[in-house]
Amino acid sequence: MLIDEVNIHVKAGNGGSGNVHFYRDRHQPKGGPDGGDGGDGGDVYFIAGSDITLLRQFRHRKKFIAIDGKRGGTNKKTGKNGPELILKVPVGTVVNYDNGTKLELTIPDQKVLIAK
Repeated sequence: MLIDEVNIHVKAGNGGSGNVHFYRDRHQPKGGPDGGDGGDGGDVYFIAGSDITLLRQFRHRKKFIAIDGKRGGTNKKTGKNGPELILKVPVGTVVNYDNGTKLELTIPDQKVLIAK
């Protein structure tokens, strides 16, 4: 069965939380803050492919959420970024956003940022 239209929900990953930490040492009693920032959440991309049956992967699964960033650490260590989520769709796919914006993937291997 060929699927030619699907409605899916995509969401980028949330950023990781920062770390609240104050440096303390026997030799430096007033070290100050040294907590790190949280990592960025993963982005969602569509890549156009030449196979027309690529929409079959969206038949039963309707929600796609990228992985969140990790928490920051002590000693000003930034948390790990979430990996990007890549979904393959056929060439000619038209993406309709909730705000009325439209986007079409017309070239094979075209990579488009869908959610940041």
